[in-house]
Amino acid sequence: MSYIVDFKNVSTIGLESSPVAETLAGLRANEARYFMNKYKHEFTVVPASESQEILDYVNQVLKVERDITFAAKPLETSLFQVENIKWAYVFYESGLEVNVMYTIDNPKKRAVGFKLSEGMEVPKELEGKFKFARQKSKLAGTIRGSFFVIKGEY
Repeated sequence: MSYIVDFKNVSTIGLESSPVAETLAGLRANEARYFMNKYKHEFTVVPASESQEILDYVNQVLKVERDITFAAKPLETSLFQVENIKWAYVFYESGLEVNVMYTIDNPKKRAVGFKLSEGMEVPKELEGKFKFARQKSKLAGTIRGSFFVIKGEY
């Protein structure tokens, strides 16, 4: 069952099993606020157990581009298109968020982003491979993020 993320009343619905559920919920709400403010798009998530296609897509991009496979359990996903950009999100139990930004008509503007919820360690799969910048968020506390540019076609 899908869930429209409310960034005004942050909820841990769907994220309860995460040891950082509160900050992961804030991170998810932060994304919802961004898409509402920039695109007037409601950010909707689906349980990972109901969205294998989205998981397969994100996992394929990670594996082919950087040989990354996460051990953490995926809790929720989201897939949508706004304007000419296809977005895919996976929220993991560990507190990690992975997003794939795939511009349909511009191969130079495609990337995978990683965001770490406040209170989580850098996943072993990313240790030493990426530098993380810090960003303050009223909803999520301190978010650490990094990204890489996608070179292939997906």
